[in-house]
Formats: sequence, structure tokens, C-alpha cells
Amino acid sequence: MALNKVKGTYDVLPTESKKWQALEAIIHQLLKDYNYQEIRTPIFEYSQVFHRDSEQSDMVTKETYNFLDRSDRQLTLRPEGTAGSIRAYVENKLYANSDLTKMYYLGPNFRYERPQSGRFRQFYQFGIEAIGATNPLIDAEVITLSFDLIKRLGLKGVKVRVNSLGDEESKINFRKALVKYFTPIKDKLCADCQKRLVTNPLRILDCKVDHKLKEFINCPIPTDYLSEKSSKHFAAVCATLTASKIPYVLSPKLVRGLDYYSETVFEIEADIEGFGAQNVLGGGGRYEGLVAEMGGPTTGAIGVAFGMERIILALEKEGVKFYEPDGLDVYLLVFDQKDMVYSMQLAHQLRSQQISVDLCFTQKSFKSQLKTALNLKSKYIVMIGEEEVKTNILTVKETDTQQQEHVPASILARHIKEKLK
Repeated sequence: MALNKVKGTYDVLPTESKKWQALEAIIHQLLKDYNYQEIRTPIFEYSQVFHRDSEQSDMVTKETYNFLDRSDRQLTLRPEGTAGSIRAYVENKLYANSDLTKMYYLGPNFRYERPQSGRFRQFYQFGIEAIGATNPLIDAEVITLSFDLIKRLGLKGVKVRVNSLGDEESKINFRKALVKYFTPIKDKLCADCQKRLVTNPLRILDCKVDHKLKEFINCPIPTDYLSEKSSKHFAAVCATLTASKIPYVLSPKLVRGLDYYSETVFEIEADIEGFGAQNVLGGGGRYEGLVAEMGGPTTGAIGVAFGMERIILALEKEGVKFYEPDGLDVYLLVFDQKDMVYSMQLAHQLRSQQISVDLCFTQKSFKSQLKTALNLKSKYIVMIGEEEVKTNILTVKETDTQQQEHVPASILARHIKEKLK
């Protein structure tokens, strides 16, 4: 029987992988420019890393992939990158090496949610974490970095939405206000939000169903309940963004989807025709209690994460050329199979000089090999027949100009490298 991929997953085929490699290269360069270093954590962790009493978001309570290993230990496929990164930060005592640790990650995550355009059950995310400082300037740097990524990629119609949830005192006061406001109209809320009113009131503002209710227009917002300290922090973040000419808008009902956020939260949103309602490319915020909760020191941190599928989809919708089309440097066109060993030796010599080379292994005709070379967008075709093998003088044809030259095999690599320049 034929086997198909699991629902909510996808294959990155050889014809598509170039765009992923190009996006990853841009990410790696950007993070190098900002002095963030890569961290690679396991794809699965002990379940307690994600399933904490303080985290009651839908992602954790409804969407994680959990399983027992052969020793009956409860494990979870990572649904997001922050918790595992903080676990690694604490376990390896990275706080002992520096006051501020700046790191980033890139890899697959897993959530059991309804697949839709640009959203999958296995999805790729890259994100950053700046751990060890409460300075609002770090918040501004992370937001600036996020905006710079979009700018480098060439996307337009993108805006930064920012808000503040405040410190723990602010969040407690805001929760009380939300409960007081929504309790009299509890019956109008969806079933999930009726539960959230008891367990996690802030998440009501993030509901995709109830935000259409007219009562949402005048509901409490976090910034009305900020402590003096949190107000000053948020004002400094906004002032720094303004000074850096980062275009942003205040979004008073933005709360994000995870419970560990506090103080600054933000999202990067695209306004792209045909992109659909799910137009958030990435988002993040500050989290002050997570490091200590995992056994580390009491210290501040801020992070952001982007869905790579969403970015690629946005780039394609906008028609942005962010990667070079596939192309081959040289195709060896072999007239007779008895000359394949000679051709293989020649291919190895060229490849050792970082020249990309391919040739036919299936006894195709001259015409079929030529068609393959053109399909591969080979810049040069080197023809190898009995006379070429005998004299070691090769016929080299440039596909664009159709010009032909006769080049000694001993200098072919140097000749091709000069031409490629």
C-alpha cells in the first residue's frame, strides 16, 4: 500500500529547499550582526519543561504531543523554543559566564492544532532569547531586530504592534478588572473563555471568537493598570523605538498566547493581499519569572519567535525574490559510456575546486543530455568524446552565448573559475 505523510506535516522537496536555505542564511547573518549565538536543544524534553502549573495556555493544555518512553518517563515534543532554551540556560549555568546571554534557535516544533494555510502540526520556527537584563533598551533591540529581519527580506506592508502587560502587580490588578467586567456577561462568552475567566482571564483578549462581541470595545486594557515602574519601562521602550525610526503602533488588547509573558509584548504583522486572516509573522515579549521557575536565578528575559512557513508564504505572496534560482556551473556531456571513468575523474577535479558539476549516469543520448544540462541551468557544458579523452583537450561551451572554446583538461578548473567570476 502507498504511504502518505502525516496530516499537518509537509515535505520540503529538492526543488523547494533552496528557498529554505536562503532564508536560513539571512537569519544566521542577521543574528551574527546582532551578536546572538545559536543554541540547539533536543526536539523532545521531559514534559515538566512545558507542562508547568503556571502555564495554562491552549498550546500546553490542548496541543502538545506527549508520550512515554521505554522507562515510563513522560516526554513531550517541543511545542515552542523558549522553554527548552531556558532549561538549557539554567542546566548549563550560562548565567555564570555573562550578565547577558543572547542566543537564538532554529528548528521544528510540534503542536496538535487544525492545519491551515501556513500553519502545520510540525512547523519550523526560529527565535531569539536575551536573558539576564531588565533594561528596556534590550526590549527595543529585540523589536528592532525583528523589524530588521523583515526589512532585509524585502517584505512590505508590515507593522509592529506593541503593548505592555506590566509586572506581576500590574497583571494581578488587570486580572481582577477583567473578571469584574466579564463576569456579568459570562454567558455571552464562548465555552473556552468561560473557563478562562476562572483560570486565565488575560487569554480572553486573545480569543478569535469573542473579540467580535460589542462588549470587547470597552473592556479593560492592560496599560490602564500598569504600575509606575512598568509605565516607565514601557515608555522607555517606545521612546527608543521612535528614536531608532522603527514604525510601530500601540495595540492595547495585545496579550500574546503564553502565560509567562509580562511587561513588553509585541507582534510583527503583515498586510498582504491574499495572505488570509492569520497575518502574524512572529511575536514575543518579556518574561520575568520563567528562569527562576526552572531553577535559575531571578532575572529578566525577552524573546521573539517567527514561523518560517509564514514568512516564506508571505514572501511568495508579495513576489519577493529572496533567493537565487538553482543553477549548475558545469555539466559534463559524455558521448560514450566507456569514457565515464575519465569523466568522473574530471568531475572530481572540478568539485575539489568548489565548482558544481553533474553528469549523466543512465546512458542517455546526446540530445537528452543536452536537454538535462539546460534544465539544470548549467552555465557551461563540457563535451567529452573519444578525441577529447585521447588529446586531453576539452570542448567547453557557454550556454548563454553559445561560444565554444578548446581548453586543456589540466587547466579546466582554473579556466572555469575565471569565467565564473
